[in-house]
Amino acid sequence: MHSQPPLALAVLGRGIVDPAQPSLHADDEAVLRGRAAFETMRVYDGVPFRLDAHLARLAASAEVLALPRPDAAALADLARAAIGEAGAPGATLRVVWTAGREGSGQGFGFALVTALPGGLEELRRRGLRLAALQLAIGARARQASPWLLPGVKSTSYAVNMAAQREARSRGADDALFLTLDGVILEGPTSNIWFREKDTLYTPSLELGILAGVTRDTLIGGAASAGYRVEEGAFPLTRLAAAEEAFMSSSIREVMAVVELDGNPVGDGSPGPAAARMQDVLRAAAIA
Repeated sequence: MHSQPPLALAVLGRGIVDPAQPSLHADDEAVLRGRAAFETMRVYDGVPFRLDAHLARLAASAEVLALPRPDAAALADLARAAIGEAGAPGATLRVVWTAGREGSGQGFGFALVTALPGGLEELRRRGLRLAALQLAIGARARQASPWLLPGVKSTSYAVNMAAQREARSRGADDALFLTLDGVILEGPTSNIWFREKDTLYTPSLELGILAGVTRDTLIGGAASAGYRVEEGAFPLTRLAAAEEAFMSSSIREVMAVVELDGNPVGDGSPGPAAARMQDVLRAAAIA
């Protein structure tokens, strides 16, 4: 699959620029050391989904990474300018904040708009196949080890991308991270959920997972779809035996999980909760 060129790029202090021209310095610490935070969100009818919440999380990630404090209002203006320039009602927006040039102490920010990935609705109809991958760490250890950057959305994404490649090599669509003792955590770019009767279960933030904005939206809207939500530490065996499971993320939204390590989840087809929670998410997006 060939990637499409960016639709628009806006750089802090410069405004709209040609995305085909270089904007990042070679000695930016994002390049040299991966010291940068980012947020990705879906654009619905020209409006970025919960932009303020994403920028608040960006600021929290920047603080943990010891980056200069980002100007949320300036980045919000930058994001809207890029979306306006792109002229696409539906798109992917990435807001990136780096440590800046080495030794400068001044951050660098930009907003990039690209087309949505193809095939999302087809994948939603089919459902995801997951491969479980263990991290060499016990339950709750990430939360107790701040140097592991629990819950931080950093551009140091090499491990996440390697996990997705490994999952695909096993015939799956995506990976699911587990602790060394078999507790489910999250996907490389998504949160995981499973259903037992009328209760939805999802890993607790105390496990050091990312506090997904989409996850938060679904928690807030679950009752309207007839479900209660319980957060906690759950073993892989419980997910495998669930009536259904799904993942949530900014761009793919709600995606049913139909297979785990080659075995069907539930009856092996997308379940009702995934469909209802997708409706909840879309309703929140256009409200």
